[in-house]
Amino acid sequence: MNRIGKIRKKITRNRKIISTAKRRLVIWLVAIITFYIFSYLIDPFDPAWMDYLNGPWQLMVEDFLWVILFSVLLSEVSIFIDRTLNKLLPWSNRTVKRLLIQCVIQIVGSVLIIIIVNFIIESTTENLSKLDYRKEFTLLGQWVATNIMISLIISAFNTVDYLLENWKKTAEEAAQHKLRASKHKQAAMAAELQALKLQIDPHFIFNNLSVLSELILEDQQLGYEYSEKFARVYRYLLVNSGKDVIAVEEELKFLESYIFLIEKRIGDGVIFKIDVREEHRKMHTVPLSLQLLVENAIKHNQTSKTNPLEIEVYTLPTGELVVANTFLPLINKPDSSGVGLRNIKARYEILGYGKPEIEKTENKFIVKLPLI
Repeated sequence: MNRIGKIRKKITRNRKIISTAKRRLVIWLVAIITFYIFSYLIDPFDPAWMDYLNGPWQLMVEDFLWVILFSVLLSEVSIFIDRTLNKLLPWSNRTVKRLLIQCVIQIVGSVLIIIIVNFIIESTTENLSKLDYRKEFTLLGQWVATNIMISLIISAFNTVDYLLENWKKTAEEAAQHKLRASKHKQAAMAAELQALKLQIDPHFIFNNLSVLSELILEDQQLGYEYSEKFARVYRYLLVNSGKDVIAVEEELKFLESYIFLIEKRIGDGVIFKIDVREEHRKMHTVPLSLQLLVENAIKHNQTSKTNPLEIEVYTLPTGELVVANTFLPLINKPDSSGVGLRNIKARYEILGYGKPEIEKTENKFIVKLPLI
């Protein structure tokens, strides 16, 4: 693995070197082309151009080599100035000040290069033709103007490249920050969802174990049967409570087992009516939602033989699973933690599905769960 990592680093480093070399070659080429174009545009009718074109090719090659040397030198000085200023005075700090300082230093640098190159030419070249001082100053002025223009163009090129790289880096950092924030949010939601799932176990156990203890005191055989069914139901709970969603068909099978426990506990005090369409049985809901809603209905309403509690489970053509019960409120209302309904709503919200709807009429309490 370390060897592979080293190879990857080497490849990345080589790519950066190649990319930098290509950028340098482009800058040099721009400087050379700009030098010739701007020199011509300053005085396109100068007879010296015809003499230059009609002169010996050795002179043209020598002149071209001087232009290459001069352009490369000017380019490297310009790049050095820009990089130094990027460290000492970044564009993000003081844009106007940076622009002024950069232009002044580039101009000064161009003039110094002219002085140095001119000194080298005079020192190494013999038999230089003597020009009229006015012509000499004119040519020198043209040379200075050309150099300054080349230097500023290269500086602008470097600046645009620097700003684009910074923009790209900032965009990548923003995207990474957004991705990290999204991952943190998903992790928090997953943790919250897991906590909601864990709420089901103690809630379910507490209610049924309290019933089991009462049945054992009244009828041991019935208590035994109840404990067997309770074990089966709880086994189902252990297997499926960790899932995010579950098929409606599976929920209905679980509800049938749970109804057995209720009937043994309450008897004729509650009546169930289940009418779920076949096409909706293959759809999904959150696990144990039916059990929690049925348990919630029984907990908050009267269950007597003379006026039994009616609980209906059915589906609507709009794709909703409905749990409705007759509204028979207890005289002495028990303390309620609100775990059941709050748990279901929170799980639907975290998973990003539609919100359950709760309706309360004079005679009925209705909960509509969106089918997934």
